[in-house]
Amino acid sequence: MIRISGIKLHIDHDLADIESAVLKKLRIRRSELGSVNIIRRSLDARHKDNIRYVYTVEITTGREEAVLARFSKDPDIQPAPVSGYVPPMQGNKQMEQRPCVIGAGPAGLFCAYFLAEHGYRPILIEQGETVDDRQKTVNAFLEEKAPLDPLSNIQFGEGGAGAFSDGKLMSAVKDISGRKTEVLKIFAEHGAPEEIVYSAKPHVGTDVICKVVKSMREHVIAKGGTVMFRNRFTGFTCEDGKVASITVLNDGKTSEIPCSALVLAIGHSSRDTIKMLYDNGLDIEAKPFAVGVRVQHPQEEINKAQYGDDHLELYGDLLPAADYKLTAKTEDGRAVYSFCMCPGGYVINSSSEPGMLCVNGMSYSGRKGINANSAIIVSVSPDDVGAADHPLAGIDFQREIEKKAYIAGNGRIPTQRLEDFVKGEKSPEFGKISPQTKGFTVSADINCILPGFICKDIKEAMSIFGRTIRGFDSPDTLLSAPETRTSSPVRILRDESLQSTAYKGIYPCGEGAGYAGGITSSAIDGIKVFEEIYKTYRPC
Repeated sequence: MIRISGIKLHIDHDLADIESAVLKKLRIRRSELGSVNIIRRSLDARHKDNIRYVYTVEITTGREEAVLARFSKDPDIQPAPVSGYVPPMQGNKQMEQRPCVIGAGPAGLFCAYFLAEHGYRPILIEQGETVDDRQKTVNAFLEEKAPLDPLSNIQFGEGGAGAFSDGKLMSAVKDISGRKTEVLKIFAEHGAPEEIVYSAKPHVGTDVICKVVKSMREHVIAKGGTVMFRNRFTGFTCEDGKVASITVLNDGKTSEIPCSALVLAIGHSSRDTIKMLYDNGLDIEAKPFAVGVRVQHPQEEINKAQYGDDHLELYGDLLPAADYKLTAKTEDGRAVYSFCMCPGGYVINSSSEPGMLCVNGMSYSGRKGINANSAIIVSVSPDDVGAADHPLAGIDFQREIEKKAYIAGNGRIPTQRLEDFVKGEKSPEFGKISPQTKGFTVSADINCILPGFICKDIKEAMSIFGRTIRGFDSPDTLLSAPETRTSSPVRILRDESLQSTAYKGIYPCGEGAGYAGGITSSAIDGIKVFEEIYKTYRPC
């Protein structure tokens, strides 16, 4: 098989055009070309009058040896590398009890999925609801038809926090092991578009990801696993320094479940669970995180900035909604950057605790909303929150901000024009940009919600970003606050075998444990934990 890189095609093309480009590049006849598989597709928008898709493909041909010899010095034409995910060698120790996985977000779901695939019959425990019931609960809350459910909301429930997001599947994780590609393939097998496997910026949207996680759950059950919803993990017992059982609470009743392995894929918002684990002796340390706002601009203005003012005349509606990635360093040395940019998306009330409020961004698969939004966040160090005195101080820091936001907005999303934010005044009206939100908004002064150093750095960075993207710092740019759940403020320590440094058989996993950031890296960490269990145990 031959891998060919750097195939550039006009935006309006089809598979036949890719095949023609391969024939031209290799100088072979169509009858000599076998299969053509797309490995990667990216968008090159550096030259706005000549935007192109760039492909990497792998092909078969009966003339492989001759073709490779002819192009031996061409870096774009090389033998295809051997790839594919292969699990490690299975261990011989007999597992006495079924493994328990806490949390049905991407880390827990993928860990349970792989355990089920290999015969371990995992017990997947989730405090929230199935994704179908969760959607009803979330919608009722956002429409102010029901109060917040602390156990099933934007943060908790089947699919985790990523189920109500943009559904980005990008990850900076290098894929030498094939885990990343395997994650994308599994998503595609369970209902995501096939193109996510080769897209440089894979994305599914909240509407698609909800269907995918439901299908994956059904697969876990079909393979002998058990999935328990509305069961809250409340504690664990150990014997001789190793986990022996867990306790769960359902409808006021406590049950004990024996287990030989306990995977803690609890998510970045499981604050009470983190405290319970800390109180029960798990080693936990503070880690850096980030806090800020979510900004909204008209999507068409972002499209013009990234694709050119005449992009509609040149390309019609063939280009995807444009995105961006921005970074800055302020005068005080802090990093300020965009995060979880949602083209054609919505700002969503992401609260998970009564009397507190935070925001996030989400998009549907089509990204057809009229606004683009992104978090603009400021780095926060453990020293900023007094973590030297207590490793959970970052959680208290987040909570204090969220309480102020709830009070400022009376439970609705506090929103402000950029010009008014800089002046320190509430916005009497929102100007040219209409808020696109899930959950109601209210005018409020964000300076009264976020700490002064965060407000100062956001104001400075917005001016810097305005020099990169025209209009980014326009007076009518909308800011909503607070964006506090960008990542976990703590890390549950684990050793080389990915087990807790305090107790054997406990595997901290995913974003909530401090080892991932986003859907794909969390799923990959879930696979890594499966591998460690697989390397040690045979199923009971």
